[in-house]
Amino acid sequence: MNWSMPCQTRRSPWRRARWSTYRIGHHRNRLRRGKFEKTSGTIVLDREKSTGTVEVTVDTSSIDFGHQKLNEHVKSGEMLDMAKYPTATFKGTLANFKNGAPTEAQGQLTLHGVTKPVTLAINQFLCKPNPMTKKEVCGADASGSFNRSDFGISYGDKYGFNMQVKLAIQVEAIRAG
Repeated sequence: MNWSMPCQTRRSPWRRARWSTYRIGHHRNRLRRGKFEKTSGTIVLDREKSTGTVEVTVDTSSIDFGHQKLNEHVKSGEMLDMAKYPTATFKGTLANFKNGAPTEAQGQLTLHGVTKPVTLAINQFLCKPNPMTKKEVCGADASGSFNRSDFGISYGDKYGFNMQVKLAIQVEAIRAG
């Protein structure tokens, strides 16, 4: 399940990326997986200088658990309150480069009007030419987690729900130009 994330490139040599899924605790021991259908962002990467930035905006109304009633509840004031907080953002830097590849994205997540630090581990990173377009493509697999109650989203805590949200992110960026 991928989110399509076109990169708006001002300084960036990269123009397109995809982001993936998250998992939250639900009744008893069950976990629910979902995705956001609408995202946008920018990735700036300079492998020679071992620097880079990531900026992502998520339209919280595009949440999809594959269950309409759950989607409506998560959008409500008891959880994301998307009428008041229509977007979530992540702004960070690519860090801890090894052999020209970042191993972390360290940044600030703003969700439900609260901003907190979040670090994403970049588990795999690879750049190579696309055999059809001949353009360089970089792909990454990243993961991270955060406690949603830290962002003021504590619905379910009194029922014993796990407040940890686990992120599983796949990103692909194609060099512009």
